[in-house]
Amino acid sequence: MDRIDELAQALARLPGIGPRQGKRFVFYLLAAPAGDRTKLAELILSLGKDVRQCTECMRFYNGTAANMCGYCSDTMRDDTLLMLVEKDQDLAAVERAGTYRGRYFVLGGVLTLTGKGAIREKELLHRVEKHLQSGKEIVLALSATSEGEHTTDRVRELLAPYRDAVKISMLGRGLATGSELEYSDGETLRAALTNRKET
Repeated sequence: MDRIDELAQALARLPGIGPRQGKRFVFYLLAAPAGDRTKLAELILSLGKDVRQCTECMRFYNGTAANMCGYCSDTMRDDTLLMLVEKDQDLAAVERAGTYRGRYFVLGGVLTLTGKGAIREKELLHRVEKHLQSGKEIVLALSATSEGEHTTDRVRELLAPYRDAVKISMLGRGLATGSELEYSDGETLRAALTNRKET
């Protein structure tokens, strides 16, 4: 296969990138200095070596010898709260809002109405069991999209056996229907957290 087409197809598999954008990126890289291409290749290769996945919340972080990220190892965070988010970018958006100081769990995706997609169900249940030792509330912080709603329904099913042991809430609708958490501004996220309701 032609190298240009091969790379364009590889780039087109990235979220939000189509075939035309993939090809545009390839031609941009061809016009860029060789040193820039080398640096980009090195950064991609280093992802596997220098980035780890936290054993507690499942988010990716710049790795050290530790198995836990900075949020999970921070003893000043509130152990009574556990927030479930779809992806790492959502966790980052909540942190930018500066209101929430509890713990996290990254589901790793959403479930679609057509049955596609997957979430970390086994890891979630393990994390919830651990959370029950000190936890008082689990906050469902999923996007206000059809996929987010469908995923929320599945998570509610998974958490049903724990309803007597812990409060389960979801973000208040400071978030517009159809909006993704990742792109919400800090004020909107603060309002959604403040106005969360039991589910």
